[in-house]
Amino acid sequence: MKKIQQGFTLIELMIVVAIIGILAAIAIPAYSDYTERAKVSELVTLGSACKASVSEYYQAQGIFPANNAAAGCGTTSTAKITSLTVSGGSATSGTITVVSALTKATGNYVLVGTPTNNDSVQWDCTTSDILDKYLPANCR
Repeated sequence: MKKIQQGFTLIELMIVVAIIGILAAIAIPAYSDYTERAKVSELVTLGSACKASVSEYYQAQGIFPANNAAAGCGTTSTAKITSLTVSGGSATSGTITVVSALTKATGNYVLVGTPTNNDSVQWDCTTSDILDKYLPANCR
């Protein structure tokens, strides 16, 4: 009876290593972008929370709040957010500016509110330096 040798050949092992390398080359940048989008979502969440306060102020007063204190929005900074600023004071428009301190998506996330005919506020978002791929779908 002959003894059968079992195991992997060097070529088979090299093919497996090459496949793992290709998968890693695709997955690592995709994961990096995913984590940065998740960090930008903190900017969006903070801006959205302040949006509700500014809209309520506009509906009650008929003008946009002039600053954070009037709007009832906090000014606390975090590791990812440098500042949040509310400006307006007029009946035609108001802005909420959230400044990020992120590594890849540094810049301003700005919500611009304009009144509509039925006394509600329409919000549009703009940005200064944050790349579109990191922003939420409604801001691209």
